[in-house]
Amino acid sequence: MTPRRIGLFGGTFDPPHVGHLALAEWARDQLRLDHVLFVPAGRPPHKGRARLSPVEHRVAMTRLAVRGNRAFAVSALETRRDGPSFTVDTLRALKRREPHAQIFLLMGADSLAEFHTWRDPEGIATFATLAVAGRPGSPGPKRRAGARGAAATRSGAGGRRIAWLRNPALEVSSSAVRARLGSGRTVRYLVPDAVARYIARHRLYR
Repeated sequence: MTPRRIGLFGGTFDPPHVGHLALAEWARDQLRLDHVLFVPAGRPPHKGRARLSPVEHRVAMTRLAVRGNRAFAVSALETRRDGPSFTVDTLRALKRREPHAQIFLLMGADSLAEFHTWRDPEGIATFATLAVAGRPGSPGPKRRAGARGAAATRSGAGGRRIAWLRNPALEVSSSAVRARLGSGRTVRYLVPDAVARYIARHRLYR
C-alpha cells in the first residue's frame, strides 16, 4: 500500500486569504498530496505579543475558506494545546496518528530564512520534508531547464529535505487584508466570499 502524502500548512490565518489557498493547491498538485491539513496556531511563538483575533474566529474562517475542496481539511489541534504552538509538537502528533505517511511542511521562503530560530528545527526535519513556496522579494532556487512544472527536491542546510515549489508569487498577506478592512476598503477577491461575509457579520478588523 502506497503511504499517504500529507501537506501540513500552519499559520495564524488571521484571516485566511486567496494566497493561502493558491499555495496549498499548488503544493497539492506539484507534490501529489492526498491531503492538505490547515492548522491554525493557538499561540504562535514567533508573533510575540502581537494581537490576534480570537482563535475560534480564525478556525471558523479557515474552515469556510477550504470548504469545497475535498483535499483540504482544518485541524484545531494547536488551539487545544496549552502554551505556545510549536510545529515540532504538531508534527509529532500527526506522525503518531499517521505513522506511515510522508509529510510535507508547507512554508514560504521567508519562513525558511528564519527556520533556524524555530523550536527544534532538526526534529522538524526528521518528521517532514520542507515544501517551500516562493514569496515576492525572497530568494529561491535557480530554475533549471525542463523543471517548469514540478517541485525540485534537494538537500538544504544540515541535509534537510527541501521541495521548492514552482508557484506564482502572489503578493497578498493577512496584514494587508486587515489594513484594507480597517480603512473600510474592499477585500473582494482577496478572501473567499464566505470569509468576507463572516468578517462582516462578526465585525472583525475594525
